[in-house]
Amino acid sequence: MSSISHPASSAHGPVAREQAAATHVTGESVARYAFAGVRLLLAFEFLWAFGDKLFGWGLSTPTDRAWINGGSPTEGFLGSIEGTFAGFFNPMAGNPVVDWLFMLGLLGIGLALALGIGMRIAAGTGAVLMLLMWMASLPIDVNPFVDYHLLDAVLLIGLAAFLAGDTAGLGRWWSERSLVKRFPALR
Repeated sequence: MSSISHPASSAHGPVAREQAAATHVTGESVARYAFAGVRLLLAFEFLWAFGDKLFGWGLSTPTDRAWINGGSPTEGFLGSIEGTFAGFFNPMAGNPVVDWLFMLGLLGIGLALALGIGMRIAAGTGAVLMLLMWMASLPIDVNPFVDYHLLDAVLLIGLAAFLAGDTAGLGRWWSERSLVKRFPALR
């Protein structure tokens, strides 16, 4: 077999170096925007859960069980756990402190992801929340180990490590604030 080489594809020519640089930049840009997209999708996931629990949009929370109508945002999920950790989670269902922590967590994590700020704290708290929800789901019906809670937890950590808030978000601006410079965990 013979190989046909185009002059522009020569490993040593200036055009080849430009093409390689363009490919590298394009690949990096695609990765940055893909992770920004994942960040925004997760933000929507958290903010949707917050809104549904607060207002009862009728998808997972009926209107009459909405938090603003006297319902509990944790009662439905935590109260119905029958799996491995039911004894741990069931007593938390409907507890006003747990309700407030859960709702503030959903809102705070969702807003931080949407804005691209405070990604380290959002990732850490979001991962803990997702791991707790994963534990509550055990045993998982369709897979003995993996479900979306576990995937979301890993994604959140990756997004913070990749500084996904810097693309299509306020992450770079946020990182320049004196408080964030003083306390990098707020990045």
